Amino acid sequence: MKQAFSILTNKYIIALCFFVVWMLFFDQRDFFYVREQKNKLKELENKKHYYQIEIEKAKKDLSELQHNPAALEKFAREHYMMKKEGEDVFMIDSSQPNINK
Repeated sequence: MKQAFSILTNKYIIALCFFVVWMLFFDQRDFFYVREQKNKLKELENKKHYYQIEIEKAKKDLSELQHNPAALEKFAREHYMMKKEGEDVFMIDSSQPNINK
């Protein structure tokens, strides 16, 4: 018992415990702050990867639109509801629920 008490009252052990507690809870960049920042960094890296993929898709679409007139016409019809002369376009509203009785 006396030996355990002398180990616990050793100034180096006390200083080490104080340092560990300080770094875990009270420091400006404590353990929880660092963990939170790592999670944010991982989330931002995932977003960066997603946007890089989207940029590549947009560049491919842009290249296709600049060099292919059929693709340009298809894009205009799909996104801007354009039509040819004398052509009728029927739009179906799918936002209303389908009621089957």
